[in-house]
Amino acid sequence: MTPAAPSGKWVLVIHGGAGGRSSMTPAQWQQYENKLKDAMNTGADILKNKGSAVDAVEAVIKVLEDSPLFNAGKGAVFTAEGKNEMDASIMDGKSLKAGAVASVTTIKNPISAARAVMDRSKHVLLIGAGAEKFAGDQGLKIVDPSYFYTKERWDELQKAKEQQKSSGTDTVKKHGTVGAVALDQAGNLAAGTSTGGMTNKMKGRVGDSPIIGAGTYANNNTCAVSCTGHGEYFIRNVVAYDISALMEYKGLSLEEATRYEVMEKLKNQGASGGLIAVDKNGNIAIPFNTEMMFRGFINSDGKTEVSH
Repeated sequence: MTPAAPSGKWVLVIHGGAGGRSSMTPAQWQQYENKLKDAMNTGADILKNKGSAVDAVEAVIKVLEDSPLFNAGKGAVFTAEGKNEMDASIMDGKSLKAGAVASVTTIKNPISAARAVMDRSKHVLLIGAGAEKFAGDQGLKIVDPSYFYTKERWDELQKAKEQQKSSGTDTVKKHGTVGAVALDQAGNLAAGTSTGGMTNKMKGRVGDSPIIGAGTYANNNTCAVSCTGHGEYFIRNVVAYDISALMEYKGLSLEEATRYEVMEKLKNQGASGGLIAVDKNGNIAIPFNTEMMFRGFINSDGKTEVSH
């Protein structure tokens, strides 16, 4: 096996979702930028102190889940029934172990529940009440569903329902997911993703975020990937794993594989979205075919950037 990365090298990439260009004011964008930087700095502190990529990914996503700005955790969008159903997953590129939860309504930090499934169970994916019971048994914070209520997301649901009435068709709003990928100083990769899904989604709908290989994938031989966008297309195309496979079996570079997947394959199917990725040598890729994607990266060379 080729050495993963030079000793001491680390990289962290994060995203806060892809979508249409919003009418954010400079002050509002500053809020998002500050929170993305908070999350990145949290992960960077772990990586620079020789912490693991998995620990960094979980910590970063928890910061974003705790913010009402993003569609994950506290900022999760509402289903058609007016509830918050959240999904999350995490994967360790060294062991290929992975954990995920779907359709959870009371777990404060779904990414930590996904981590617990990976580390403390023999399973990969737990859903609904079973996932919530497992999380509680593991000592994770359980909250009343009302914790996830925010007026902004509630208003988005009402607007979507009004559009549905006037158009006579089902209307769902694709809203940003959060995710992180990291390479640690030991040369290990990890990826994680967390989301509230789509505004006005059908009860029980699950997208790509908790599906290993679709929305999240990590393998030390190739890369770590976290996706955001129209989840049904990412599932059908097994996007995250496909990138790893293109690298492993066709010899494509990270840049070539990710660009093909997002800018050609998905775009040709009419699918909107993007992804973040880092390979075993610390190269990064952040392609998206939407108008914007909240994103940022920081590495051991001192380079850092946050954009949308």
